[in-house]
Amino acid sequence: MKPVTVRTPVQKRFGDIDIFHHVNNVSQQSYFDLGKTDYFRSVLGKDIMEGEPLIITVSTSTSYMGQIRRDDEIEVLTTVSKIGNKSITLFQQIVCGEEVRSESTSVMVAFDFHHQQSVPVPDAWRSKMMNG
Repeated sequence: MKPVTVRTPVQKRFGDIDIFHHVNNVSQQSYFDLGKTDYFRSVLGKDIMEGEPLIITVSTSTSYMGQIRRDDEIEVLTTVSKIGNKSITLFQQIVCGEEVRSESTSVMVAFDFHHQQSVPVPDAWRSKMMNG
């Protein structure tokens, strides 16, 4: 079984570009968030954003390997690298063509807001993330 990977094209906004003519790091985080949203909607469907349980981020780590310039055409690649009992680890890259400009790892948990606690990752989610 190979995990599903979702490619999300990114349209940069004027405000994303700093004085040095490259995308600032804060904007790159919003691109990773865009990739997460696209991934979960594409793979798990709209219920992940509206039903129970929901998914929340508990940890994020990002590495910057190269600059993203104003005219670079970029996209975010998002895939699952690990599924635990209650957690899902996402691995994401912002790429320009085949070149990785930054990458991020995020730990997400399935969360029951009504009871304010993490819950086991549903088997249906596991299946969809690993098989498409």
